Amino acid sequence: MFLIILAILPAAVLGVYIYQKDRVEKEPLPMLAWLFVLGGLTTVSAVIIGVLAETLVTPFVKDGSLAYILIENFLLVALVEEGGKYFVLKKRTWKSPEFNYTFDAVVYAIVVSLGFATVENILYVSGDTIHTAIMRGILAVPGHAIDGVFMGFYYGLARQARGWGDEQAVRQNLRRALWVPVLTHGFYDFCLSMESDAFFTVFIVFEIVITILAIRKVNRLSREDAPIV
Repeated sequence: MFLIILAILPAAVLGVYIYQKDRVEKEPLPMLAWLFVLGGLTTVSAVIIGVLAETLVTPFVKDGSLAYILIENFLLVALVEEGGKYFVLKKRTWKSPEFNYTFDAVVYAIVVSLGFATVENILYVSGDTIHTAIMRGILAVPGHAIDGVFMGFYYGLARQARGWGDEQAVRQNLRRALWVPVLTHGFYDFCLSMESDAFFTVFIVFEIVITILAIRKVNRLSREDAPIV
C-alpha cells in the first residue's frame, strides 16, 4: 500500500502545481478528472499496440542492435505512448467550450500525461522496492509531465491559430504537438537504454536542461495566458 501511495504522490503534487498555475480561469474538475482517467487508460492501448508493433519489427531488425534500440524507444514506446495521449487530448478538448484560454492546453495535456504516468507507475512499483518508487517519482513521472508541457504548448498554438483562421498554422502546430513530445520522450528512453556512462551523463544534462525549459515555459505561458478568439 505504501508503494502505491508513493506511485501516486508525484502525479498528485504535479497536478496541484499545474492547477494552481491556471490563474485566469480554472478548468472544471470533472473535466480534468475525465482527462486523467482517459490518460490512464491509454496505458492499455500502449501495451497492446506496442506488443503488436514489436512482433512486426523483430523479424527484420536484430534485437539489441542500435537500429532496434532506436526503433523501440522512438517508435514502439515514445510514439505509441505520446500518440495515445495526443488522441485523448484532441478528441476530448479540441471542440470543448471550456478550451477558451491559451494556458488551458497545457493544463489538459499535463493532466492526460499524469494519468498515464500514474497508472504506469503503479504497475512498475507494485511488488518492487521503495528505491524504484522514489527514482520513478523523481524521473519518470516528471518526464511525462514535461512531455505534456511541450504537447500542450503547441496544441494551444494550434487552437489559437484556428481562432485566427490560419489553417496552415493549425496543421503545423498539431504535428509539433505530437512529434516534439515523441522526440523528447524517445531521447530520454534511448539514453537510458544504451546503458553506458557516456549516455547516462548525456541523460543527466538533458534532464536538467529540459526541466528548466519546461518550468520556464509553464511560468511564461501562465503569466501570458490570454483568451482564444
